[in-house]
Amino acid sequence: MTVGAILDPPVDVPSLPARDRILATAYRLFYRDGIRATGVDRVIAEAGVTKVTFYRHFTGKNALIVAFLELRHERWMDWFRDALRRHSTTARKRSPVVTAVEEWLGSPSFRGCAFINSVNELGAELPEIHEIAQRHKEAMVEAIREALPVGPHRSQTARALGVAVDGAVVHAQYTRDVAAAVEALGTIAARVTADRRR
Repeated sequence: MTVGAILDPPVDVPSLPARDRILATAYRLFYRDGIRATGVDRVIAEAGVTKVTFYRHFTGKNALIVAFLELRHERWMDWFRDALRRHSTTARKRSPVVTAVEEWLGSPSFRGCAFINSVNELGAELPEIHEIAQRHKEAMVEAIREALPVGPHRSQTARALGVAVDGAVVHAQYTRDVAAAVEALGTIAARVTADRRR
């Protein structure tokens, strides 16, 4: 499946149960427009629910933010693990991590990392965001580690590549130059991997 089909699947919002309508709407708006820019009233209006219904399912905006990030984590990790598997079987010489990230950065819906964005927007006000972001990044690094050849420096290499991936994501987000971000990530991945083999 494509990155868009997994991360941003088409959803028939009106046909969903109320909680799912609210979450699907928030998921789209929070990632596309930003959390601060998206108020609860807008989510309620676009989800087609009442305030009473909203507060029956979520205690407030913070609870909705946490639910959004948990869903984003599940979807992103499903896509990333699948992409690493797919790209590990190709004949390309570069790392499957680089090819997977290129797939994501080049997708039409790419707006940066939801977790980095959320920490920057609200980390000081909602400490849970830091915990969710850290858990997400640890899962990303573990997926990278599992995709690397077994060796004594496997975990260190995975952590270095995880930091490099975050750098490429931020670079692509602010420059809108996916090719440059991917090229830099590829250079870092090649050098880190070569260093760890010594």
